[in-house]
Amino acid sequence: MLHKEDQKNDLATNMFNLEHRQVVFVPKIGRDSSFTDPSYHLPAYYELWARWAGRDNEFWAEAAQVSREYFKKAANPQTGLMPDYANFDGTPYGTGDHKDFRFDAWRTLSNVAVDYAWFGNDPWQVEQSNRVLDFLASEGMDSYANQYALDGKPLSGDHSTGLVAMAATAALAADPEKGKPFVQALWDTKIPTGRWRYYDGLLYTLALLHVSGNFRIYTPALP
Repeated sequence: MLHKEDQKNDLATNMFNLEHRQVVFVPKIGRDSSFTDPSYHLPAYYELWARWAGRDNEFWAEAAQVSREYFKKAANPQTGLMPDYANFDGTPYGTGDHKDFRFDAWRTLSNVAVDYAWFGNDPWQVEQSNRVLDFLASEGMDSYANQYALDGKPLSGDHSTGLVAMAATAALAADPEKGKPFVQALWDTKIPTGRWRYYDGLLYTLALLHVSGNFRIYTPALP
């Protein structure tokens, strides 16, 4: 994750940019490692690695805090939506489709909320979860789109199980009256089948584990 470049290869970079303390989009020398993906930022995991990893603990502690602050930069202040791809300063990367809230970005709803559920250190994570759920609810609980411009303009007419799942997980940090309808929507959703069952199905499964309290921290075994 952090020491691939020590091997002096001509292809791969570290999975994390050491200067910015951020995960890169693809650990490949060139363009793909010059930016990040907000949905790859997982401060809850970095916090655990900081506590229990065999080395680089200080780096992981810094990375966790950097990602928490990064979410604030990447999220639209009105809708709470984040882009698929972004620069290390939080601005959307490039001018293509991935500057918008699309399939990768669904996971940002979960990443913020799980960190709050496990560690509860940042009230902004509650505000953010409320904000993005308020936006989706305003678009129609059963009909909000699966892709948006960051300002809230719909970019699709589809309603996807994967985003339903991540919205339910956001309820871990949201106020109960805002979050419960999204958890109920997940419960009422059919098990994914068909063409998109891989991605929708994985997020559906993760969300059920999260909202049922069964996605947990497992501490290292005592000697």
